[in-house]
Amino acid sequence: MSLEKHDLLRELPESKDAIHKLKMTDQHFAKLFETYHDTDHEVYRIEQGVETTSDEYLEEQKKKRLSLKDQLYGMIRDYEASMAS
Repeated sequence: MSLEKHDLLRELPESKDAIHKLKMTDQHFAKLFETYHDTDHEVYRIEQGVETTSDEYLEEQKKKRLSLKDQLYGMIRDYEASMAS
């Protein structure tokens, strides 16, 4: 199984500018983005075997990462829609 990070900039390259602007102007977005990045990094390290933990903890972190990603994605789409109007 190939493991990879779920970096938002890699997964949403078309939204690179929106992500950058939101990180610079929206403190809530910036905090969520940082938490997402930290959680993704932790999950990646656990999956790589660098850190060990219980399966339950790993699953909790994956769910947290997904929830954060959903929130961030919604904020990015809202921002992009407001710029298109």
